[in-house]
Amino acid sequence: MFRISKEFHFSASHQLSHLPADHQCARLHGHNYIVVVELASPTLNSDGFVRDYHELKPLKTYIDDEFDHRHLNDVLDGPSTAENMAFHFYSWCKSRWPETSAVKVSETPKTWAEYRP
Repeated sequence: MFRISKEFHFSASHQLSHLPADHQCARLHGHNYIVVVELASPTLNSDGFVRDYHELKPLKTYIDDEFDHRHLNDVLDGPSTAENMAFHFYSWCKSRWPETSAVKVSETPKTWAEYRP
């Protein structure tokens, strides 16, 4: 299996107000997010790629237009957790690129959430 991945960055605020008031994530706060999309294929196309990285530019545009410097509670359905974002970006990518195999989202340098069916 051939696998490629590409990393995207954005900054945004969110608040998990359903958590207890003393939980740090219940307060309004922000992160510098990293999104990594992974595509996989058992074969390569005629150019020798799983998919040309240039074809992933629509994801950068989507992130820049809809997520960067936004309040994620206003953007996402459901809690604005890294897990829900991973699923959201996976679904968005899979509908455009069938080779999409996973999406990872990081809120901090030490934490990652991944959606992989």
